[in-house]
Amino acid sequence: MTTVHDFPEKSGSASNATAKVLSDRAEGEAYVASVCFKHGPPRLLGVELEFTVHYADEPARPLDPDDLATALGPHTPRTLRPDSPALPLPAGSPLSLEPGCQVEISAQPQTTLRHLDAVVSADLAHLETLLTARGLYLGDTGIDGHRAPARKLGTPRYAAMERRFAPMGDGGATMMCSTAGLQVCVDTGEAGELATRWAAVHALGPPLLATFANSRVHAGHDTGHASARWLGVMDTERARTRSAEPSRDPAGEWARRVLDTPLMVLPGHGWDAPESLTFADWIDGRGEGAGLGRPTEDDLAYHLTTFFTPVRPQGYLEIRYLDAQPVARWLHPVALLAALLARPSTVDKVLELCEPVMGRWECAARFGLSDRAIAAVASEVVDLGCAELGMTDLPPETITEISEGVQSLVHGSRSHQS
Repeated sequence: MTTVHDFPEKSGSASNATAKVLSDRAEGEAYVASVCFKHGPPRLLGVELEFTVHYADEPARPLDPDDLATALGPHTPRTLRPDSPALPLPAGSPLSLEPGCQVEISAQPQTTLRHLDAVVSADLAHLETLLTARGLYLGDTGIDGHRAPARKLGTPRYAAMERRFAPMGDGGATMMCSTAGLQVCVDTGEAGELATRWAAVHALGPPLLATFANSRVHAGHDTGHASARWLGVMDTERARTRSAEPSRDPAGEWARRVLDTPLMVLPGHGWDAPESLTFADWIDGRGEGAGLGRPTEDDLAYHLTTFFTPVRPQGYLEIRYLDAQPVARWLHPVALLAALLARPSTVDKVLELCEPVMGRWECAARFGLSDRAIAAVASEVVDLGCAELGMTDLPPETITEISEGVQSLVHGSRSHQS
């Protein structure tokens, strides 16, 4: 599940000499639909794990990037040390960094949960060993509970993002520099199942966001919100963070949205995008006043990396709405989601159960399981997912551990509902 449009940080243009120039909107929409929605039997499962990094003796101390680079050694991403070999972790997971030096493990996709567990657990253990040796540790919440947002990486893209988001409020800085998410990556599925599967991964958002909400305390202060992380994402720029609506044609709707969304950054053109210029405008020649020639497929591919929606199609479906979990519990939401999406009949049941709270993203982020309606749906969804875990290849003892863990989250919440 390697991202089909994952561009490295670079100072030059996103285009190359052989990239195809887009002649009209229809050509651009066709490109987006083809690269973002690839069809076939659901087979692979991946996960991306983000964590804040802290000093063991003083968690609120600002992180020195040099200390992190020393700890990571040959695994240090090139966004921090351009001359690093940037070796993957021993089990094969690439390591990357977010703007605030949050670390991210992007596990290679696997065909079974058991294999994914083995790969991620091995690489997490190695990462923790490297950090512990230098007096560092991985945070266990979805937002930095100790420090205010501070950008640590000096890449042109992140600097441009910071400039763009600053007039919009604090959400952009929080999202970029203080948050840590757990992203589950699943195959798009067969073409005939796409609309239902697309609807299901979105419908699961509010109840699962609330169930695994883990980012209430930020920078030493109780925000009063179950998932301050997701509120930060939502407050960044609605055009690129709002959830998609149910659709019989997800690929077409997504393609139209992508072209109608303003550009965020422009590599090779000073990085700062002209105000309100959409990609469709660029195709139509309305970027010439800013010195922009006709866009290419590479430019459109780069534009695709600037969306931060709850579910982002990348040839597979990247489910982005979950807060980071403690290291020992990263598998719980991943296994639950995999079980809930494993069979068409279960997917249909998911849509039925989640209908009462469809689209209640902000409520889930603010109130979590203290909202009675969301808690009731979350309980039913967890019960369904736990019943389906037996269909996976996980060992019985692991299934029991996961079931007990997630059941305690939803059923234990009932005594705290308002």
